[in-house]
Amino acid sequence: MFGNAFSATAAAVPFLARLALEGPGDPLRLLWLLHGAAGVTGREYRQVRRAVAVALPALLGLVADEDPAVRRAMVWTVAACEDASLPLLPLLRARLEEERDADVRSDLVTALGLLDVSPYTSGARARALLSAPEPPVRRAAVTDLLRTAQLPLPPALVAAAVDAHESAPADETHHPWPDSYRPLMDRLLDDPDAALRAVERGLPLAWELTEVWRDRERDVLPWLAASAVDAEDLCRVARVGAALAGGEPAPWLAPHLTSDDPAVRVASTLAAIRLRAPGAIGLVLRLMDELPEEAATLRMTPLSAGGAVVAAAVEVYGAAAEPVVRRVAARPRTEWADALRDFPALAAGHVDDLVRLLPASAGQDLGQSAGPAAVRALRARAGAGDLTAALARVTGEEGPAVDIVRALPDAVGRRSAAVRVAAELGPRAAVLLPLVEERLKAPSRESRADAAAAIWRVTGRTHDTAPVIADQLARHGDPHQPYPGALRALTAMRLLPAAARPAVEHIAFSPRRVVSGSLCDGTPHPDLAARELAWRLLALSG
Repeated sequence: MFGNAFSATAAAVPFLARLALEGPGDPLRLLWLLHGAAGVTGREYRQVRRAVAVALPALLGLVADEDPAVRRAMVWTVAACEDASLPLLPLLRARLEEERDADVRSDLVTALGLLDVSPYTSGARARALLSAPEPPVRRAAVTDLLRTAQLPLPPALVAAAVDAHESAPADETHHPWPDSYRPLMDRLLDDPDAALRAVERGLPLAWELTEVWRDRERDVLPWLAASAVDAEDLCRVARVGAALAGGEPAPWLAPHLTSDDPAVRVASTLAAIRLRAPGAIGLVLRLMDELPEEAATLRMTPLSAGGAVVAAAVEVYGAAAEPVVRRVAARPRTEWADALRDFPALAAGHVDDLVRLLPASAGQDLGQSAGPAAVRALRARAGAGDLTAALARVTGEEGPAVDIVRALPDAVGRRSAAVRVAAELGPRAAVLLPLVEERLKAPSRESRADAAAAIWRVTGRTHDTAPVIADQLARHGDPHQPYPGALRALTAMRLLPAAARPAVEHIAFSPRRVVSGSLCDGTPHPDLAARELAWRLLALSG
């Protein structure tokens, strides 16, 4: 009954209602099914919701059931029917006066706030209940007031929300209310200054604030640092630090850097790098000596990659990270091989060791300094189809790469590989154009944008490629995250089609995040790169 509405859903509602009232069966479980039916989506959702609303009057006795869980489920079901439940408002108001269970009372306050058509009545009731003796009721009342308050949120209301959360903390990740409901924490995040005031009062919103709003990293870093206890917390510090100029001492990292937990030591070293803390390079070298296996392979979060500390050191410090890269060259590992990409002289001195890593590493980036042995290894690896462009880059021969793409047995894989190789080689991949142009018919906008960018790299054509890329960014009326590949391609073209300009301006100037950070792995927030690309594109296009 949850999720989508089906043709039989509405027809099943009267039977479920009768069972909930008369049995057999657990009335609580049956009410949950009715509640789920009232919240279904799909073409027939109105019909299903109407069926639940029609069934409600016969179930009203359950609002006074002796089991508080049944009474709560009944309130949730009434609220889930939204406008169709308006005739039941007098009953809910009367029940609020009689109810003695704190949790049921708080649910009645929320349901009345969502259903009451009179803002004055609803607001007056909620304000009166801010001084209720039951903490859950006070939380429900302030949550309802936050939902309907104008932005910016009044400081007194924010203070009341913090007080209510302290007295009745709740996990609102999953709640039984319709879409019009706004959890207390979510509503505070609609106003970044209000959220920051709540953080200063101890509400755990610092990380969420940086995930919703731009340029708040400096405000929340002290709170994230003070509350960091494990590797995940320190990865968050690293991400926030990546957005700041850094360079200041971070003495609070000291206990983490000597932790008995390898993950904490790796994550704290990563945080020191992202914060550009004095002595961070020395910390990386110490970690590589003391915990070489963990520093290379340990995943601090499900998304983080092995070798993240070394890669971050090279990314942040550039040439100043040479001591770290020398250590990599002297003791090469698969996870650290990419660190040599910008240090060809160091790579050249250890080419035999590096070639031995090629079957499991991204050795194509070492091609500019590797000798014949590396080329042979690349040829062997390219036979599997994953280093085709690298082989052409190292040898200057596009023929083997083209042959490998054409030999791929799967048509979709062949076209996808052609796009990758053409984007890498440009005009030298002209023979692959028919395959790349077929990819313009791909079902996803991202794939079509990639194909258009590859065609531009090969031909220099913009009249028929820029609009395809711009379409990925425009997506009129279709909420989505911008595809960084489209931004990069238009920036390289130095061209901004009119259709994409509003989207690019939004990406550049929105005070809110436009790209979500997904799970944090200690890398810079992807929204930073999207905004930077948008700024560059607007500057290039005038």
